[in-house]
Amino acid sequence: MSDTKQIVCPSCGATNRVPSAKSASAAKCGKCGENLFNGKPVELTGANFAKHIRNSSVPVVVDFWAEWCGPCKMMGPEFAKAAKTLEPDVRMAKLDTEAAQNIAAQYNIRSIPMLKIFKDGKVIAEQAGAMPADQIAQWVKSNT
Repeated sequence: MSDTKQIVCPSCGATNRVPSAKSASAAKCGKCGENLFNGKPVELTGANFAKHIRNSSVPVVVDFWAEWCGPCKMMGPEFAKAAKTLEPDVRMAKLDTEAAQNIAAQYNIRSIPMLKIFKDGKVIAEQAGAMPADQIAQWVKSNT
C-alpha cells in the first residue's frame, strides 16, 4: 500500500486512496465527489477527530483553539493562509477545545493556540503560541 496515500475527505469523512505518484491537490472524493483539499483548514469535532488523525497517511497539523482566545483569533487567518501553501503535503485542521474538551484533555492542551502535528496517529511535534503564516509553514516543513 506504499504506492498510495490515504486521505480523509473533509466533506463526508470517507477515506480515499490516492496514488502517491499523482498530486492530491486536484483529487476528488470517491464517495461525495468533493475536492480532498480546498486550501482551507478542516473543522474537526469530537466525532471526526480520530478518523482524520488515524486514517490519514499525510501529516495532520491541528490548531487547538477556542472562540474566547484573542491570540487564537489573531492566528486563525494566518493558519488558513498556511493551509493554502502547505496542502496537499499536509492536512491542516482546527479543533475548538471548548466544543471537544475530552480531546483537549486527552492531548494535555493547557495553553492555546497550540499546534500539534500528527503522523500515523501519533504526535510528532508541537508548538504553543500564535505565529504568522510563514512561520507556521516553516515550522511544519521542518517537522514533517
